[in-house]
Amino acid sequence: MATEEFLADPAELATWLGRDEDDPKLLAALRAATRRFRGAVGHEVTLVPDDVVMLDGNGQESLLLPVWPTVAVSEVLLDGEALAEGTDFAWSDAGMLRRLGCGRWPDRLRCVQATYTHGWPVSPEDVQEAVIDQARTMFTVRPGIQTMQTGGQTITYGAQAAIGVTDQWARAVDRHKVRTSGDA
Repeated sequence: MATEEFLADPAELATWLGRDEDDPKLLAALRAATRRFRGAVGHEVTLVPDDVVMLDGNGQESLLLPVWPTVAVSEVLLDGEALAEGTDFAWSDAGMLRRLGCGRWPDRLRCVQATYTHGWPVSPEDVQEAVIDQARTMFTVRPGIQTMQTGGQTITYGAQAAIGVTDQWARAVDRHKVRTSGDA
């Protein structure tokens, strides 16, 4: 089973649920939680090599690449012309593209194209925890049911299970979501 398919380890979820790590329902819940997280943040989270993005110039010294961490920037084009790293631009692992030399990026839409590698080689712990928590909920909670009674036993699921979003999930999504120029 491809581990990059999931943002968390099936064995860890299996431990929480007391199931085999190759249980189809367990894997379906983990796959769904992974897809949900990736959809919420707007990117893969894991390592993406040579992603090409078109950026709007902002008239400032720095531009923000949409996904961090930035591992490498292999090419930056300004209006189709290649810029030289160290002479025309510099970059940081936080995803900043700094203009060197003339000092500012033009204030024009879609004038900067960057090819960069971004993401994590292994899912960050906060992402793993949020995805495991979500997968546990998906595995155990029946959709639309908040309270269930069997014999003399009643189970009431918390509000986060009913609506599907925990504070832990919201913090992880906020930290890892695609960034816009307004986030800089």
